[in-house]
Amino acid sequence: MKAVEISTPGGPEVLKLVEREKPVLKAGEVLIRVTAAGINRPDVFQRKGAYPPPPGASDLPGLEVAGEIVEGDVGGTSFKIGDRVCALTPGGGYAEYCVAPAGNCLPIPEGFSDVEAAALPETFFTVWTNVFDRGELADGEVLLVHGGASGIGTTAIQIARALGHKVYVTVGSDERAAAVEALGATRAINYKTQDFVEEIKVLTDGKGVNVILDMVSGEYINRDIKCLADDGRIVIIAQLGGSKATIDTSQVMRRRLTITGSTLRPRSAAFKTQIARALQERVWPLLAAGKIRPVIHATFPLAQASDAHAMMEGGENIGKIVLTF
Repeated sequence: MKAVEISTPGGPEVLKLVEREKPVLKAGEVLIRVTAAGINRPDVFQRKGAYPPPPGASDLPGLEVAGEIVEGDVGGTSFKIGDRVCALTPGGGYAEYCVAPAGNCLPIPEGFSDVEAAALPETFFTVWTNVFDRGELADGEVLLVHGGASGIGTTAIQIARALGHKVYVTVGSDERAAAVEALGATRAINYKTQDFVEEIKVLTDGKGVNVILDMVSGEYINRDIKCLADDGRIVIIAQLGGSKATIDTSQVMRRRLTITGSTLRPRSAAFKTQIARALQERVWPLLAAGKIRPVIHATFPLAQASDAHAMMEGGENIGKIVLTF
């Protein structure tokens, strides 16, 4: 099979198209003939040598794919050989064939292209487990998302809005602000020209938001705390602004705040299967009804994976970047 591997840690140019043997299946796994694969920020970190795959996972980048199940163990699932699926994988997505745990697959929603389907798993699994499981966003509560124009951001906006929540987001340009507001964000704040802390105070009449999905971390955490309502929760899913912050813990105690976070890739297949079931029950009907649609910024052939990474690192994408096969 053709695959894109990381020849050595470095910039986008280290991604090389190579020939590899098809992966070998284990119990509970299926082999997917890949037709499209999503690109995500963890792929960039892995390429740079900063995010190694978990033990037993493929060394190839790629955490989400769409395609056809061609062989494997579908026992305990509703799938059969030949079904079109999208899947969350611990690695190996940048290849013509990819292994995934059968329970981490989801049916491609009716009317969705393979490119659209490949843009679903990583962001939808991440948003669901962090906003709704860890963040416990409840009826009537308000969400703030940093990086609102990213794949994660556009997904969080759509799911939360479809479930009846107000969603405020931060973005880096007026163009992005207009795009995410058109997508459903209650209000987008350009962090380069506006103080998002002050804006949130005005937008919420001083009450603050209930949950913050934070991809920046670092000193953003102090500003997040100022944006929270009492009993509010901050969920950290990335550290684009660094891993260290000095915070006023008296605020955490006095206002009963929660600061938590997670990484999805190292979690067990069984844990991810639970998320898949929740998504199929709560979110897949919204996709089928057309209430949610992944935002595709650009597609690249597999051989141009380096160009796709360069685009992601440029930070100008609104929504997802997808490789096609």
